[in-house]
Amino acid sequence: MDEDFEDSVQAAMETLPDNLREAMSNVAIVVEDEPPPGQPLLGLYEGVPLTRRTSYYGGVPPDKITIYRGPLERHYGHDAALLQQQIRRVVLHEIAHHFGISDERLRELDRY
Repeated sequence: MDEDFEDSVQAAMETLPDNLREAMSNVAIVVEDEPPPGQPLLGLYEGVPLTRRTSYYGGVPPDKITIYRGPLERHYGHDAALLQQQIRRVVLHEIAHHFGISDERLRELDRY
């Protein structure tokens, strides 16, 4: 199922409109098995959102979006279509953070 999971993450990326995908800058998307101990996460964005980058931004490691396979499979793995839908939701949620959209704003947009 590992390869299928990573394919689902890639498929979620491919659903982004071309202009958004092209606007993503200096960000890596990775799949890890589990979040850090004690953190009930499905995904995590780490980095400097595009909206907070200034002319001084440069020479920094890529931002990182991590999608956690274990929790997603435990919660949604009983239904392949639901798992794929939730992977897409988490990927898009973390990408929204890369574009500077906060959790609060995602709630307002009913996208959390």
